[in-house]
Amino acid sequence: MSAIGSALVVHAIFEWLALAIGAQIYRRTSARSELATTDSRQRLLLLFGAVLGAATGNKLAFLIYDPQILDAGLFGRNIIVGGQSIVGGLLGGLLGVELTKRLTGFKSSTGDAFVVPILVGIIIGRIGCFIAGLQDGTFGNATMLPWGYDFGDGIPRHPTQIYDQLFALTLLVVLARLRPTVRVVPGLEFKLMLAAYLAWRLAVDSIKPKPFLYPLHMSGIQLVCVVALVLYLPLLMSALGKLRRIRSAAGPAPAGAPAFAERGAK
Repeated sequence: MSAIGSALVVHAIFEWLALAIGAQIYRRTSARSELATTDSRQRLLLLFGAVLGAATGNKLAFLIYDPQILDAGLFGRNIIVGGQSIVGGLLGGLLGVELTKRLTGFKSSTGDAFVVPILVGIIIGRIGCFIAGLQDGTFGNATMLPWGYDFGDGIPRHPTQIYDQLFALTLLVVLARLRPTVRVVPGLEFKLMLAAYLAWRLAVDSIKPKPFLYPLHMSGIQLVCVVALVLYLPLLMSALGKLRRIRSAAGPAPAGAPAFAERGAK
């Protein structure tokens, strides 16, 4: 097998590993969340909706990122084997879960149970992206910074896969600290995670190659992030407003008592 083929196989292994581990974490976190009151079949349907939506979304977002790939045929090797987009997967997964909830009549918020699985999945999956190197297309532009990495073409580049891992890890830690507070409003933790990751990708993708330019010198992924943020931020602000109202209604905690966030955690 060629070096290119080996890199793509390793990449695929890490992608499936990320999905498998993420699914197991979801199974555990959902059992401890509001989803615990639902039967396992309904939780499985929500997971299936998320995976199916993510699989569709990541391909569509990749086509927006590089519409020229259509010249090689929609079902060509580049779009089947490659053609992944975490941003598209997140947004597609969100829509897949919401559609599944409508079809099954499920009313409760489900997003918070997906936060840790998604971020852990990003951290694992990006290992495969880094190993695949130039074949994956997730590397950054050339840089003179001391941590620039040569993926095989003799040019030190931003290791943006590692940047993404570090951001996901930071987000895991920050959200873990905020969890007792934000879980007072179901779904708020997921909204914070998604908005933060979209904003991060809008920024970090400015130092990545752009095979197709959109207005304002944006890549397709950046364009998707902007549209998603415009549509999603009002929902986030509404949830934050609800949190403020709950905290105001509760008033200050008595001296020596646990903070409101800890008492109201779910």
